Amino acid sequence: MPDVNVVGSGPNGLAAAVVFARAGLSVVVTEMASAPGGGLRSGELTLPGYRHDICSAVHPAALASPFFRAFELTNRVPFVIPKISYAHTLGGTRAAIAYRDLDRTSESLGGDGPAWARLFRPLVNRLDGIVSFTGNQLLRWPDDPVAAVRYGLDVLGLGTLLGPVRLGADAAALFAGVAAHASGRQPSLATAGAGLLLAAHAHARGWGYPLGGSQAIADALVADLTAHGGTLRLGTEVHSMQDLEPTRVTVLDTSPTFLASFAGRALPDGYRRALERYRYGCGVAKVDFALSGPVPWANPEIALAPTVHLGGSRAEVATAEAAVAEGRVAEHPFVLVTQPSVLDDTRAPVGHQVLWAYTHVPRGSDSDMTEVIVRRIEEFAPGFRDTILASAPLTAKGLAEHNPNFVGGDILGGRVTVRQLITRPVVSRRPWKTPVPGLYLCSASTPPGPAVHGMNGWHAATLALRDEFGIAEPPSLAPGT
Repeated sequence: MPDVNVVGSGPNGLAAAVVFARAGLSVVVTEMASAPGGGLRSGELTLPGYRHDICSAVHPAALASPFFRAFELTNRVPFVIPKISYAHTLGGTRAAIAYRDLDRTSESLGGDGPAWARLFRPLVNRLDGIVSFTGNQLLRWPDDPVAAVRYGLDVLGLGTLLGPVRLGADAAALFAGVAAHASGRQPSLATAGAGLLLAAHAHARGWGYPLGGSQAIADALVADLTAHGGTLRLGTEVHSMQDLEPTRVTVLDTSPTFLASFAGRALPDGYRRALERYRYGCGVAKVDFALSGPVPWANPEIALAPTVHLGGSRAEVATAEAAVAEGRVAEHPFVLVTQPSVLDDTRAPVGHQVLWAYTHVPRGSDSDMTEVIVRRIEEFAPGFRDTILASAPLTAKGLAEHNPNFVGGDILGGRVTVRQLITRPVVSRRPWKTPVPGLYLCSASTPPGPAVHGMNGWHAATLALRDEFGIAEPPSLAPGT
């Protein structure tokens, strides 16, 4: 009989499994899909020889994550760190560019540059303290109070109507694009917090791309798990405890909705009601493209940016995101584009490229947004349509069917609001532990929330080691140990 069951092989489930296996426990990871990784999976979605990331593609949080730094991820998986972290289209051929070099970014923003530098230099200098604060449960004293206070004050400053205006028009647009990764009304405290953290990563360790696709991260975790005696079982659906072998601990890398169904009447009524109050965010409609060559961007610098935000002014981004929050498809949507072939020539045949793009849509939408996205890219890259060899659309509804953790197409594991960063999924100093003995939740619906950092799995596993097995000292994660 194994010691631990882990349901779901996303980054947090695999992170938890690695911790348990390295602590000397027998672990079985059960995954319904035919390949591990959850949102980390990569595959040939369009044509043979074109390798696409099914969900996540760029990984700033992985490079800064305490879990992955202890795991020495960059010694196991080759990463490329671009000189341009992201670009933001401003209209016509104009664009604002976030270089990894903060000084170069400030210089490129002209009159807006000094304000950008003043905002981000203190955050970059104290990034580890901010990551420690945001990477834990918020109901705790921060390890670096100065970093936490500085970050909090900046969130308050940018989360109001007047805050972004102080940056200047181009810098405010650049920030709106990165804040839109959190999908929600702008300005708000939650989107400001997400934008500040992502932009600080962009100027610190950078926005890293794993060579060969995000699947490489999942494969590294699986290799470590199996090297330490763990087992991965693919293509197996789980609905309840009865579908698993009895173990002392079960960890779910799943949604709160699945947790409620899985545990059934074993959950106390109050906890069940809290799970029912949990709210999911907007959906994502995504399209993968196989291209005959580079995207013909009107601004040649955008051709060098692996991540591009098609948004226009701060007001345009806010209008688009507000429409989605109201349950409508935006007339001029914010579109997030990644073009990994700019960095990684293993993704497509010689001279060809892959491109990944998504836009926010109402949760559960079954709208195919391919034509909308193509038209939006064409605004800034005339002739893009002529480079398309094949495309593979995925609606928000289809995304949820593809990965049940993405409820209604919400790839963030729940609405990102200040309230739900504290009640994720319930108010607790140990939110990963459920009231059912030995049952834990470790998905993006727990602190510290979404992104590929493995910290949700790390917190759940180290808590279970201490409470269920009496192991107070977490195991080393370094290669060769």
